[in-house]
Amino acid sequence: MWYVLVAIVALALGAVGGFFLARKYMQDYLKKNPPINEDMLRSMMMSMGQKPSEKKIRQMMQQMKNQK
Repeated sequence: MWYVLVAIVALALGAVGGFFLARKYMQDYLKKNPPINEDMLRSMMMSMGQKPSEKKIRQMMQQMKNQK
């Protein structure tokens, strides 16, 4: 009887602990590697010597969304 209760409690604690560890890992990962937004894309194009138009930036953002 006690073995079952201990197993259920351990399983619940493991699930809750795993959730919070995974959440913390993803937050740290997104801080280090933020997703690309329009401003980042604009600055990348300008650093490559291109003058980005709004149409071109929107097209590239749409292409990246379609690839995901």
